[in-house]
Amino acid sequence: MNIGQAAKASGVSAKMIRYYESIGLIAQSERTSAGYRQYSESQVQAFRFIKRSRDLGFSIARIKTLLGLWNDRDRESADVKTLAHQYISELDQDIANLQSIRDQLQHLSDCCQGNSRPECPILDNLSRSNAHGEQLYAA
Repeated sequence: MNIGQAAKASGVSAKMIRYYESIGLIAQSERTSAGYRQYSESQVQAFRFIKRSRDLGFSIARIKTLLGLWNDRDRESADVKTLAHQYISELDQDIANLQSIRDQLQHLSDCCQGNSRPECPILDNLSRSNAHGEQLYAA
C-alpha cells in the first residue's frame, strides 16, 4: 500500500511516517519504480504500535527500545515490565511536580482579592525569587 493508505490504516500521518523513517525508528520503505513508498501490513502494524506508544507518552527513544523488544521473539517480558516501571516512576514524579505547581497557584489565587484594586499578590509573588532563582510562594 502507498503512504496515504498506510497512514489511513494506521492512524499515523504520512508526515510522521516519513519522519519515523528519517530518524531510523522504522526501516526505509520499499519504493516503486516511480519512487513511491510502499508499505506492508506488518509495517502498518508497526505504525499502529508506534501510535499507541506515543498516545501513552513514550519517548521516541523508548519506542525504539519497545519496537526492538516487540520484534525480538526471544525477549523476556521482564525487560518490557522494567521499562514500563521506569516510565511509571517518571510519570509519578511529573504528577507530583504538577500537583505542587497547582497547589502553589491555588494558594496564590486564594490570596488575591480579585477586585478593582491594583494590588495583586499573584504578580507580587511572581516578581520575587531568592538568590538561587527559586520562587518564594508565601503570600
